[in-house]
Parts: sequence; C-alpha cells; structure tokens
Amino acid sequence: MDSYQFLFSLAVILLFTKIFGLVTAKVHLPQVVGALIAGVLLGPSGFGILHESDFLLKTSEIGVIMLMFIAGIDTDINELKRTGPAACLIALLGVIVPIIGCGGVYFLFFEDSFTYTNIIKASFVGIVFAATSVSITVETLNEMGKLKTKVGATLISAAIIDDIIGIIVLSVVSALGDSSINPAIVTLKILGFFVFTGVVGFAVYRIFKRVSVNHEKSRRIAIWALAFCFLMSYCAEKFFGVADITGAYFAGVILCNLTDSRQYVAKKVTAASYLVFSPVFFAGIGLRTNLDGINTEILIFAVVLAVMAVITKIIGCGLAAKICGMSGSESLTVGVGMVARGEVALMVAQKGISSGNIEQSVFPAIVLCVVVAALLTPVLLKLVITKNDKHSIQSTANL
Repeated sequence: MDSYQFLFSLAVILLFTKIFGLVTAKVHLPQVVGALIAGVLLGPSGFGILHESDFLLKTSEIGVIMLMFIAGIDTDINELKRTGPAACLIALLGVIVPIIGCGGVYFLFFEDSFTYTNIIKASFVGIVFAATSVSITVETLNEMGKLKTKVGATLISAAIIDDIIGIIVLSVVSALGDSSINPAIVTLKILGFFVFTGVVGFAVYRIFKRVSVNHEKSRRIAIWALAFCFLMSYCAEKFFGVADITGAYFAGVILCNLTDSRQYVAKKVTAASYLVFSPVFFAGIGLRTNLDGINTEILIFAVVLAVMAVITKIIGCGLAAKICGMSGSESLTVGVGMVARGEVALMVAQKGISSGNIEQSVFPAIVLCVVVAALLTPVLLKLVITKNDKHSIQSTANL
C-alpha cells in the first residue's frame, strides 16, 4: 500500500495549496504565497504530514519547467530586445553583489583566516544566492497583470541571464576547488548551448509556423510544443550543463512569435501546469525546509544571511536598473522582483555539500533563507507595485 503514498501526497498538496492560496488572496496577497506557506506547514518543519519523495521532486521539476515555458511563450520579443542591454547589467550586478555580501556573512560567522579553502567555501555560499527564482516572480506579476510590461520583460530577461552567469561562476569556482573540472570546457559548453538554441530554434520555428497554418487551434500543436519544451530542457542539462529551466524558457521564446497559435498553446499548457505541476513545485519549496539541528548560532546566521540575501539583490539589481535609465519606482520593482531564490539555489547548495565546499550543518540555514526569500518576494512585490499604481493614479489626477 505504501506504493500509493504519492496519490495521498498529491491530493493533500493540491487541496491545501488552493485553500491557502484563497486565504492569501482574501488578504490581497498573491496566491503563490499561500502555496509556499502550505508547503512549509505540510513539511517536516510544520506538521510533518508530507516529506520529500522522488515523485514529488520530479513533479516539482516538471512544474517549474512548464512555468518557464509559459513565461517564454508569453514573452514580447520586441520588448525583450529593448530590455536586453539593461537586463545584462542587472543580471551582472545581481550576481556580483550577493556573492560578495552573502559569502562575506558566511566568512564572518565561520572562518577566521583568508586561506584558499575558506575563500572557496565562502564563495560557494555566495553563489547559492546569486541565481534568481524567476518562476515565483513570474507567477506574482502574472496574477497582478504586470508580466507583459517593460519591468516584467526586464525581470525575466535578467533572471535568465543571471542564472547563466551564476552557472558559469559556479563552474569556475568548482574547478578551482576540483582539478577534475575544466572551466574552459564548461564555458565552451555554455556557448555551444546558445549556438544549438539558435540553429534548432530557427528550424523548429519554421516547422511550427507551417503546421500552425492549418492547425492553429489543434491539440496536436500544443502537445508538440510541450514536447519541444521538454526536449530543450533535457538537452540543456544533459549536453550543455545549463539549467533545464533555461532550456524551457528559450523553447517558449522560440515559439512566442507564432501569432496564429501562440495563445492557444499557452492556454493549454497553463491549464495542465496550474492543475497539478505548479502547485507541487511551490509547495515543494516549503517541504524542503527542515529546521532539525538548528542551534542559536545557526539561527542567528540564517537571519543575518536572509537579510543580506534580500538587500544585496535589491541594491545590486535596483542600482543597475537605475543606471540603465529606469525610474526610481521601476528600479525598486526590478530589485524586489529579483529577490526570490528557489530551485537553482538549492541545487547549488546541494552541489556544495556533495563537493565538501558547504558544511552540512549550515544547509538548514541556507534552505531557510531560500524559503524566506521566496515568501518575501511576492509580498514585497505586491506592496511596491500597488504603491506605484496608486502614485501613478494620483499623478494623473493632479494633471
């Protein structure tokens, strides 16, 4: 009978993420906050009803892949071109500042000398907080109708780019701590991914363009599009060492100009995602929180690290947005939108543990910080956007 536990887990997650989502919606917070809280309460740090399993991990991974594919297919390619240069600078500072800030916090708490090994360990902790979990921001912006705006396009572009920069930095730091990894080969693989995406994207777009002429609202085109998304995700991870969510996003971008069938594909994939896979992903972040073994020092470290994780993204990304000519309110929105951490951060942390560059004792603190950042982002984003909207209305009234 234990083999059917996954059915119980799935039912509980779907039920409670929706209940808590409705509750948070009642108090004017994004429903994704409710899903995250539900995960925390259902997991080992709450009532212990559910625990991580291979089924939930894989279902969660499919959920984030589908979310990123939807974000890609909803991308305005012209807006993406306009925001590209700004997104690059935002991503760059959004990686550098958290690595220095969060790595510095770890160093102050646990290291007492500037040895090579200690610097590598501090760098690993910093890299954990370099990547942004854009899926949480995408969901929040989508709920508020702000996804297809200049700020929304900039946020998505910057988050994708900072994932790539983060992966490059991770590869380099891993190579510095492990002689078996060659940074040059890793860099070539990442460049190869973009060449691969360009060649495959051109061919696949032409095929879908021709098929959509006679089947623009046929289920076959939605199924083929989702299959292409999964193939791009697989190729990104398997052959190029790039995060699968990056492959999924670019799969969506390749198909975003299918004017005849774009909305149909997005609608079908969104329905499948929001019924099952996305709730499991958001609840899964909470399920990963395990506070066992946290002592006073680790708890204080977690609080300071969480504050630094939030501040460094807001300062780094917000400053870059301001330099690129965005208004103060837009810059703050970009900074806040880049605060969320999620699956990539946890992946980096796990890699750090397996390589011996992150101590197992600090892992619960890192997970706690990731969850706190994930919970805070939609709340702060909601407050900032609502305040900006009210200011815009008042300014218009005064005119």
